[in-house]
Amino acid sequence: MFKEIGQVMGLMKSLPKIKEEMERLQQRLVQITAEGDAGAGMVKVRVNGKQEIIAVILSDEAMKTGDRELLGEMVRGAVNQALERVRKLVAEETSKMATNLGLPPGMAIPGMPTPGA
Repeated sequence: MFKEIGQVMGLMKSLPKIKEEMERLQQRLVQITAEGDAGAGMVKVRVNGKQEIIAVILSDEAMKTGDRELLGEMVRGAVNQALERVRKLVAEETSKMATNLGLPPGMAIPGMPTPGA
């Protein structure tokens, strides 16, 4: 019990540094990008660390298929792949930040992605 109280007190002392690191991470999230693709590269989607789609690229071949359902499936697959990849990158950045702050591994920080999630 006393160990937990000591950890909480240590966190309280570190609040200004934690706030600064969280603000820095928020800025970094826009710079983190990941790409997903489907249909052997016919559809590519790029997302940022805030999980916003920043680009959708459809090849000429994808446009020529004339199959709306297939095109929709490829876009969905590429988006999901890109989101999965960016989530991993964000979790790595969050974990690095937590380690730099001396926080225990896997500790949840309110408002931030949980490392390994």
